Order: sequence, then C-alpha cells, then structure tokens
Amino acid sequence: MTQDVTLPPASTTRPAMRFIPGRWLPLLAVVALIVFFSLTSDAFATLRNFTAITGQASALLIACLGLTFVILMGCIDLSVGAMVLLVGALSIQLMNSFGLGFYTVPLAMVLGAGLGALNGLVYAWGRVPSFVVTLGSLSMFSGAALQLLQGRAVAYNDLSFETVAIGQWIPHLPNIALWAVLAWLLSVFVAHYTRFGRYSYLIGGGEQVAHTAGIPVRRYKLYAFIASGMLAGFASILLVARLGAAGPSLGSDLLLNSLAAIVVGGTSLAGGSGGPQRTLIGVLIIALMDNGLNLLGVSEFTQMIIKGAVVIAAVLISRQPLQSVVK
Repeated sequence: MTQDVTLPPASTTRPAMRFIPGRWLPLLAVVALIVFFSLTSDAFATLRNFTAITGQASALLIACLGLTFVILMGCIDLSVGAMVLLVGALSIQLMNSFGLGFYTVPLAMVLGAGLGALNGLVYAWGRVPSFVVTLGSLSMFSGAALQLLQGRAVAYNDLSFETVAIGQWIPHLPNIALWAVLAWLLSVFVAHYTRFGRYSYLIGGGEQVAHTAGIPVRRYKLYAFIASGMLAGFASILLVARLGAAGPSLGSDLLLNSLAAIVVGGTSLAGGSGGPQRTLIGVLIIALMDNGLNLLGVSEFTQMIIKGAVVIAAVLISRQPLQSVVK
C-alpha cells in the first residue's frame, strides 16, 4: 500500500534566497571573466564570438540539467559523456538507414532515457553505489559506441537536419541556444514547482528522513537517472546536428565539464542544495573560460589544470561534505 505523503511548504523545499556571499561568487566570476577576457583579447567581445560561445555552451547546459537532479539527490552519474556518444552513434545510424530526419530528435531522447533507466535500475534496485554503476556503464556505453562507429566519424545524409542546431530563427543566435534556454526554463520549473523537484531536494537533504516520511526514494532516484539520460540524448543529437557527424570524440569532454559546471555553479555534491537555476551560471563560467583561454592561445593541457583547480576551489568554498557522492 502506498502511503500518502504531505508535502512540506514550498519554502522549505526550495533553496533559500537569503544573501549569502558564497552563493553570489559564481555570478561575480561570470562578470569578472567577461571583463578580463574583453580587456585581454580584441576578439572576445564581438557578436561573432558571442554566437560561438552560445553554441558551445548550449549542449553542455542541456547535458548538465539532467545530471543536476541526480546530484541533488546525493548520487552521481559519470556516464553522461558516454551516453552522448552512444546515443549519437545509434541515432545517426538509424537516421541514415531509415531516413528519419527530424524524428531523430525524439528518438535520441528515448534512447537516452533508456540508458538512464538502465543506470537507475541497477543503482536503485540492485543497491550498487551510483559511482560504481555509472563508472561501469561509462565503459560499456563507450565501447558499444566505438563498435558502432568502427573508430571513424559518420556523417548524416539529410543536410536539412543541421538547421535543428545551427540554423538561426533569431539572428546571431543559433537554434541550439533556444533549445537550451527552453530546457533550462523547464528544468527550473520542475525543480521548484513539481513534486519530483521538491522530492529531489528532500532526498538529497536527508534520504533516511525522506524514506521515513513515506517518500518512494528508489522510484524518484530512478526518475532522476531517466531525466539525466533523456537530456543527455537531447544534447547528443543537437551536437550531432551542429557538428554534422557523430565521431569517436563526441561528448569526450562532458564528464569533466558537466561536473565542473554543476559544482562551480553552486550545487553541492552532497545533495540537497543548488539546482538547475545555478547550473546555468556554472555552464557560463566553463564556457567563458574555454573560449577566452582559447583566444589567448593557452594550451589544452594548461586549461585542464586550470579547470581542475577551479573545481577544487569551488568545493572548498562550498565546504559541503562529500560522503554521499559514492552512495
């Protein structure tokens, strides 16, 4: 028998809006990065570069939004980049074989949701730590994708499909950015005004308390992994449309960048605080750093060092315990 659950007032399940200096640091970092790169590179503060930044950041934002709900519950998903690669490989094969065209977009989301459900079922019902489950699926999904691609990039045949991502219904703003904004607005609404969103904060803030209150914890954790996979699939097909092909390197940088964006934005790896509204700020920080450092000619290896240092600094500033990361 399912026990009825009385939801606490919305004010107790949403992030507090009090002025806390640490919570404003990510927004200040965005402003500081814009000012710094505008002063150090003539090519940064241009309309053309703005279009490039929005295109680069959009797929990352979409992939991060689903992962944010997983982390809000005190879990982790290391397979987001691998899901992007596998969904991209599967989608482009199906598109070319059956001429699916724009129907490939919902198909990719269904494929991603299926992979996320696989992670969630093994984790929630198999009682295997999310870190272990998704580390294993990262290898499985990547291997399956590389088998499909045979180590080479596969282009799609329907040239009109590129308008999904790189068309511009609004001048100087690629369509992929519009999809990202829509996904972000929907995620913020879900986080703050739906039962799933409120339960995400409650479970992350105290899983045992949530379970005692009658919340079906395992079921909602499964929903979070499905959402992570579905949005990873959406990000994948938009990346494929933007790049014109699915290759072995598709999504290769998403593991570091997605976790970095979520943590830097202010969502705690311990769960229970943050949310998609803060993930947007974290994505902007990572995208601005990538773009600005590239314009300054900073090597890829140095950029990796800087990103790692930024993530560690963000965790130190938040000063949240990380025990639940391996739950």
